Amino acid sequence: MDRLTNTVRPYAWGSVHAIPALLGVPATGAPQAELWMGAHPGDSSRVNRGGGPAALNELIEADPEAELGPASVAKFGPALPFLLKVLAAGLPLSIQAHPTLEQAKAGFADEEARGVPLEAPHRNYKDTNHKPELICALDEFEGLCGFRPPAEAAALMESLGVPELAPLVELLRGKPESEALSAALATILSMTGETAARTVAATAAAVERAAAGEDPTGQFAGYAYAAKEFPGDTGLIAALLLNHVRLQPGEALYLGAGLVHAYLRGTGVEIMANSDNVLRCGLTPKHVDVPELLKVVDFTASRPGVLRPAVDASGEQLYPVPIDEFRLSRYPLTGVPRTLSGRAPQILLCTEGTAVLTAADGTELTLATGQSAFLPADGTETVLSGADATVFRATVTL
Repeated sequence: MDRLTNTVRPYAWGSVHAIPALLGVPATGAPQAELWMGAHPGDSSRVNRGGGPAALNELIEADPEAELGPASVAKFGPALPFLLKVLAAGLPLSIQAHPTLEQAKAGFADEEARGVPLEAPHRNYKDTNHKPELICALDEFEGLCGFRPPAEAAALMESLGVPELAPLVELLRGKPESEALSAALATILSMTGETAARTVAATAAAVERAAAGEDPTGQFAGYAYAAKEFPGDTGLIAALLLNHVRLQPGEALYLGAGLVHAYLRGTGVEIMANSDNVLRCGLTPKHVDVPELLKVVDFTASRPGVLRPAVDASGEQLYPVPIDEFRLSRYPLTGVPRTLSGRAPQILLCTEGTAVLTAADGTELTLATGQSAFLPADGTETVLSGADATVFRATVTL
């Protein structure tokens, strides 16, 4: 068992208070957006096995089978397949989508062949992997997820009474579903100059009026919030194509390839395949590659599939997902010890109270709120115990 020392990423959209509160440290006054736990080379966790701090990714590279287990290496290769985070959004994140595995491989190869530097701001593909994600709310969490049916999006736009949106309303009502959504998004993202400025300003004013007339938990409050934080951004109009969703603590969303989404505000535990491939389409000052984005997006209308955990006899609450690279569950600890298998690599994160890990040889590791541990796949069982505590478990499916 290894206690993890983790890095906080200070993206501008991060909350000032959420991650410091979880870690039990004073806020610095600067945004703290993501706490990374894992072996991503961009910011690997560190462990200390007696010889001083060492990067977890380097330990795995030195002996993959000892750290990850033969079964994980055979199935996923000699690297930890997932990255675990605490994500704290104080401001909206960009509207975005992620590629399939095949798209990521092709896109990465193309940019490499064209000599696009890996750290270039206009680079789309940072690696050859896909990036499915799961976000589980720690507090009330608000976001946008998946396309509304075109008729519903048209009705929403029409309800705002903005004349500049009339062509989009007509377009959404005049084509089959996927064609309508594709054409609408392409039209929005191609807006420039005075047309874009006038349309966004009128839409922003309309959603602010609508928000003032509804319950504070309604959908327009989220759109008005985005409009305020990203004035003049056509992403506000694109956001009207998407479903508004509000997660309560313990609820989750799975975000597969091609699904357009954005996080507006809140704190959650996020797990993803070990990738950094993002195609953006609004609410961002960063590069937006419209042609590449339109190739990646799945233009199928869908409702947000809010996940609630399935509880098994061991007390584990599992969030089911259709991939094997990651598996997220949680344990609400009430004094009954839980036994964890040691077949696969795993990271444990305590988000509430105090938990104790006991290895087969009797060694104990205590995790306070905000602390985490890496358990190598050594084949031995570990006992998890505690009272009035919550622990998230990240591992793989073998």
